Amino acid sequence: MPAAKYDAIYRDLKNKIEDESYEFQTLLPSENQLVEVYGCSRNTVRRAIAGLVTDGYVQTVQGKGVRNIYRPVPQSSFTIGSIESFRESSIRNHREGRTKVVLFTELAADRKIARNTGFEPGTELFYLQRVHFLNGKALILNHNYFLKSIMPGLTREIAERSIYEYLEKTLHVTIVNSQRVMTVEKVTEIDEKYLELNLNDYNCLAVVTSHTFDSNGVMFEYTQSRHRPDYFRFQDNAVRRSSTGGMSV
Repeated sequence: MPAAKYDAIYRDLKNKIEDESYEFQTLLPSENQLVEVYGCSRNTVRRAIAGLVTDGYVQTVQGKGVRNIYRPVPQSSFTIGSIESFRESSIRNHREGRTKVVLFTELAADRKIARNTGFEPGTELFYLQRVHFLNGKALILNHNYFLKSIMPGLTREIAERSIYEYLEKTLHVTIVNSQRVMTVEKVTEIDEKYLELNLNDYNCLAVVTSHTFDSNGVMFEYTQSRHRPDYFRFQDNAVRRSSTGGMSV
């Protein structure tokens, strides 16, 4: 089955859900209607719907159809369960996104960097500090370490557009997995400098630390993403798995 077909249907339905063409809690068009609209097979429609179910946009209801369970939120939301660039998040949240590189350098991992990032000592890395703006306001400070051998042509200009787009479309690197930890940490001097913080309101940030791997199992990125908590929230779709042990709560 051509991936482009069901992916295009998935994206079209997802856009219509997000812009509220399909309202919260209403049923999507029937499978027969979708087959007719998109000129495709039932399997293609079902695969697109399965993607929406996995991503928490819809729920299949036996005997009724597919119900929209997506609720728009006033704050910009970042997903936990998928790998998404800042540019992609900005578009999904219907916001104007911009990235400014405030530091771009090359270095070899010393013992401290190796301990903090997971890269081996001596590994050649790009180290970047990037500030992400939404609608003109500085809201995220990223500390990025990228494996130089994976992206030897990385530049400041690329980093201000989209590094993931460069990896996937120019270098044909497949990004597969990202292991993440979320914490709350004290504001640092560099946070204050770039994120225009008012410490009378709060003195902590939401921090997401991630180790990201390509299709060969190679870790090519370590990022610490520091978010203003008054503007952001993280969302995921949790699914309850059936218990096999016979225990109940």
